[in-house]
Amino acid sequence: MPEIILKNVTKRFGKFTAVDNLNLTIADGGFVTLLGPSGCGKTTTLRMIAGLETPTEGEITIDGKVVFSSEKGIDVSPNKRDVGFLFQNYALWPHMTVEQNISFGLENLKWDKARIKDRVAELLAMLKIEQFGKRYPSELSGGQQQRVAIARTLATGPKVLFMDEPLSNLDAKLRTEMRSELKRLHVETNSTFVYVTHDQLEAMTLSTRTCLMKEGLLQQYAPPLEVYNNPANLFVADFVGSPTMNFIEGSGKNVNLDEIKVNAGGMDLIFSPVSGSISLRDDQQIILGIRPEYVHIGQEGKTKAHIYSTLPSGMETIVRVRMGDMMLTSVVFGAIDYKTDTEVNMDFIGENCIVFDKESGANLALGKLSVV
Repeated sequence: MPEIILKNVTKRFGKFTAVDNLNLTIADGGFVTLLGPSGCGKTTTLRMIAGLETPTEGEITIDGKVVFSSEKGIDVSPNKRDVGFLFQNYALWPHMTVEQNISFGLENLKWDKARIKDRVAELLAMLKIEQFGKRYPSELSGGQQQRVAIARTLATGPKVLFMDEPLSNLDAKLRTEMRSELKRLHVETNSTFVYVTHDQLEAMTLSTRTCLMKEGLLQQYAPPLEVYNNPANLFVADFVGSPTMNFIEGSGKNVNLDEIKVNAGGMDLIFSPVSGSISLRDDQQIILGIRPEYVHIGQEGKTKAHIYSTLPSGMETIVRVRMGDMMLTSVVFGAIDYKTDTEVNMDFIGENCIVFDKESGANLALGKLSVV
């Protein structure tokens, strides 16, 4: 199984820098998502690893073999990198049956007929499409076509499988089902998956590690739950999570090295880091980040708030509350609803509040927040 290493990889199109000095290591058997908004450089990165795009600078290594080096003048062609590419539009041959689509690449590799037959049967069973072997792509649903495209890509046993937003053409229900299938497939094949998406939910649910990019620059590369719970900066915190994180602007000053006093939204708050210390300049401008699930509505709450709006969905209710001059989003789990303008007790729970520096956006500390 291959390890993929990118060293100082840059891609420029004229004066525009699509990817800027990217350093990344994708472990053997990993499922890495390249995540970010449109134009952040994630698809360009995928295409450079696959050999479909030539970097301007840097070096790419797959399974210990240098496949690109601007310094050494190496640029191995895509067909010699032992990788598979799954496109957004499936790219199935319309005049071929499912079996023929899957076997096409194997025939080009001069596999014998018995071996091809066994491999096709194995893949049809793995992707649960045995009954569709004799059908043509036009006779299949979008989800079935997607499974055929995956089977065809896996047929030759590539060391790495690249996927560029492969589920974007499917409806919401089918996307959820295919996420489960892709995750199961990753375990069964023990391959390395590199997956491009702008959907943070896909990145959270599928990845072993998420690479979040913005304007060609790497923002954070970590396991999804670490990205969610301890984002490196304001951009990451805002991009990952639904509903999005609450952000409260204010000023802070040290009470001691173990806690700071924050004035935000017309209220005085105390922040205590979970580990280490935090040191601020006098009246430093900061931003507090609080995930909605840590804005707790309940009888034991220490401060008062008023319900602004509610969005009940059965499993959970998204509640907007007004506390002082602040408008906050809370998530209440369970089938519950509140009347607009009702007064409720509210508090901040857990140790997952984050203090960001307003100027740089950097994560300064993770800790506990309480109302004075």
